[in-house]
Amino acid sequence: MTEAAVRQAFLTQRDFCKAMDAPVTARVCEGLAEALDPTTATGRRVLDWAGQPIDDALPLRLVGGLNALAQAGDADAAVAFGRDTSLSQTVAALRVVLGRHDAAILPWLDGPPQTNEAGRSGPLMLGLMAVTQAFGQRIELLEIGSSAGLNLLIDRFGFDLGGVRVGPQDSRIYIVPDWRGPAPEPASPRFASIRGVDVSPIDATDAEQAARLRSYVWAEKPERLARLDAAIAMLRDRPVRLEAGDAADWVEARLAEPQAAGTTRVVMHSVVWQYLGAERQARITAGMHTAGSSADTTRPFAWVRMEPDRDLARHEIWVEMWPGDGPHRIGLAHAHGAWIMPD
Repeated sequence: MTEAAVRQAFLTQRDFCKAMDAPVTARVCEGLAEALDPTTATGRRVLDWAGQPIDDALPLRLVGGLNALAQAGDADAAVAFGRDTSLSQTVAALRVVLGRHDAAILPWLDGPPQTNEAGRSGPLMLGLMAVTQAFGQRIELLEIGSSAGLNLLIDRFGFDLGGVRVGPQDSRIYIVPDWRGPAPEPASPRFASIRGVDVSPIDATDAEQAARLRSYVWAEKPERLARLDAAIAMLRDRPVRLEAGDAADWVEARLAEPQAAGTTRVVMHSVVWQYLGAERQARITAGMHTAGSSADTTRPFAWVRMEPDRDLARHEIWVEMWPGDGPHRIGLAHAHGAWIMPD
């Protein structure tokens, strides 16, 4: 990957952020495209990036580390993330921060951002409602890429999806996305079990790991921080079933387990597919279709996913069911569930 291509990736991320109503984060991404240079270890590693910077979420790895410094009170980082800071001021502040905190920032490049956003449960719930409409059974829910497990709380969240209310209406977290289209058909998913896996799960009840999660929340979105804090409180009240493991290994093992009659098994994920790599993607896809080939109305099977479409700069909601007639896109959504546009 050339240096010019890496810098362009930060500008591409800027455009994604603008499309997702995140102007401050967009400006920081644009500032980094100019501020990065080889005088720091962070700059050298970023500009010599060996992989695909957008697929690897490289800009957001770095933004997370810088935002952590701003949240911890670093004055120059706070300037870079200020709402009224100009682009030139942002570039100057970023150069200072990158030079002063090089050693602290560098480890943030080691892994993808853990943007575990409870708001994504809105688009996912829309998919689960479609599955419930089709089969009417309790759901055995399996999530890959669960991060801290916030979306494993989906049965404890309340929702208003286009005027259709789902889940406990007195929940600490009530998800009401901007609905852009006709209301969905009413359905109330019921859950037999909910389990998740992540290659490196985050214990959000740990103060240090919670701070890391907070760093990935975009600076102009305080409502997301409040929702994150509420979800962490819910995890403290009652943990979720979250395991450490490889997504493909885990899916294959779970799909090999007996499925109780009268339950619908569902594999679910959001904004994780790009991080799995081609080999894991192929194994999971093969496992899904193998499981689907033996599904029937007594033991149905479904795949619910919300994943990005880079060309549209928005996310697609897909549902595939067995028995069924193939995959269906049922809508588009904001990356963090702020709005949903049903198809």
